[in-house]
Amino acid sequence: LHQKFNKPILVAEFGADCLAGLHSLPAEQWSEEYQADLIMTLIDVIRECDFVIGEHVWNFADFRTAQNFPRAGGNRKGAFTRDRQPKMVAHFLRRRWAVPRYPVT
Repeated sequence: LHQKFNKPILVAEFGADCLAGLHSLPAEQWSEEYQADLIMTLIDVIRECDFVIGEHVWNFADFRTAQNFPRAGGNRKGAFTRDRQPKMVAHFLRRRWAVPRYPVT
């Protein structure tokens, strides 16, 4: 898209489900470590592209969804729990986003 239209790109809606309080070393799927590792690695890859102007993680907080097998208890991709308690990735994101990607002029 960038080459075709010569426009900047914003990457949105990427993340990983995680069960708050589940920890695993090495990181395993559904753990807070897995969510944090996946999101921070994707941000590193995204930022290698100079035409990408930003990233937006999915989602701010866990939320309720229809009950089905891939969504036991709702969507858990949030950086915060449903009651707005930070997961591990929220602390990583705060540190990453505290420093501007581009120099402020």
